[in-house]
Amino acid sequence: MVVLTIPNFRSDPQGARFADVVQDKRINFQHWLDFFNDPIRQLRMEDSETHHDRPALAGVIRELEQHPHFKPYLENNDAHTTQRGRQAIGVIVRMIMLGLGWRKTGRKGSLGQRATVPPGTTTPGAYHNASGLSQWFTRSERYEI
Repeated sequence: MVVLTIPNFRSDPQGARFADVVQDKRINFQHWLDFFNDPIRQLRMEDSETHHDRPALAGVIRELEQHPHFKPYLENNDAHTTQRGRQAIGVIVRMIMLGLGWRKTGRKGSLGQRATVPPGTTTPGAYHNASGLSQWFTRSERYEI
């Protein structure tokens, strides 16, 4: 099991670029880390890669999107303003998977296909997926053991 803390997220070269997300008043970043620090969720992320040939994030994506620490953020804010948060989730997943002994493949796997939205739309919830596992994420890094 891997346990991430805010200090070790900030000390990661990529995580350090997301200080704005860690300090975002719309979220509690520690709750986000707590979600991913769960050993059962980490196992599901590994199983997603190993047994289902899907990105690690696919193993927890439905639970994440319905979780009270993520759902309001993703649902009630314009997708342009949640992009950094969604990217930070990718960094958390990377740190967990590397900590579990996996390595990045350099490929992305699909999590969903975006619905057609007129350019410049700022309506919260407009940029959602029309199909796939995820409502808010389109793709995620793939890992190999």
